[in-house]
Amino acid sequence: MDHPVFVSVCAFLAVMMIITWSGYRFVLKPGRVLRQLGAPVIDGVRVGLVQPGSGGQANTVVAVLQNLGRRMPSSEAEVATLRTELIRGGFRSESAVPVFYGLRIITTMIMLCLSLMLESHMPDNPVMKVALMVSGCAAGWILPRFFLEKKVGKRQEVLRLSLPDALDLLVVSVEAGLGLDQAIQHVARELQVSHPELSEELALVTLEMRAGKRRSEALRNLGERTGEPEIKKLIAILVQNDRFGTSMGESLRTHSDFMRTQRRQQAEERAGKVGVKLVFPIFFFILPSMLIVAAGPGILQIFKYLFPMMQQVH
Repeated sequence: MDHPVFVSVCAFLAVMMIITWSGYRFVLKPGRVLRQLGAPVIDGVRVGLVQPGSGGQANTVVAVLQNLGRRMPSSEAEVATLRTELIRGGFRSESAVPVFYGLRIITTMIMLCLSLMLESHMPDNPVMKVALMVSGCAAGWILPRFFLEKKVGKRQEVLRLSLPDALDLLVVSVEAGLGLDQAIQHVARELQVSHPELSEELALVTLEMRAGKRRSEALRNLGERTGEPEIKKLIAILVQNDRFGTSMGESLRTHSDFMRTQRRQQAEERAGKVGVKLVFPIFFFILPSMLIVAAGPGILQIFKYLFPMMQQVH
């Protein structure tokens, strides 16, 4: 073979294309079809909730993190705040708090080891070495909380975007003659495939009301679990309508129209900011390339003819 590298690259690309096509054809596409089909039509009272004992036994890594986290000293207020954040991120297990603390300890140790490895490449200054180790430990301690906040924000965005569809189904259910409790249960069951996060939250509201809690208390717990302002606004509307006896369907329809209008205004606002955000990429990346292409030949001609003429004059 005259070009072994070219043959190797072609063989690698061919194998990669075959593997990609096989994965799409036999794994991704059937899984997408099954997700579109959804769950069975008759599934009892199980609406989007994990049954007890279905999670299985925790693996070794989770057990080690849990044992490490339990040895972490912390106050009750800090644990309560962290548990609220974990619930808002979708982690409702009893072992979520110790696992999170164990993950913090592991990341801190990893960043400390990396700081010690980089210490030999630092200047011979003890202050800088100590600052490097302290910064590494601080970064390892902060990173899990940073990713948890990102997870909470992403989940709240998913809940906010799925709320108008839930409101439409809730309006249809209420105007069809269902009570609010039955309407919430029906919406939770219908959204199980398209919006599983919101379906799970509404299913928890239904289970709390079945357990004996008042409707207003269960709805307020929904707002505390999610922390999403739009859901809290909806809960305030539901509680006020239940208290004063106003039309539930009309209030929900008005709020649904308001949310869709607000989403359209936010999209228009983001579209209006695109021009301003593109100024810096255009100035630093696109404009230099255009100047090189447009003015490059002229500059080369100047260097080729004008500078030698100027040297001859002198």
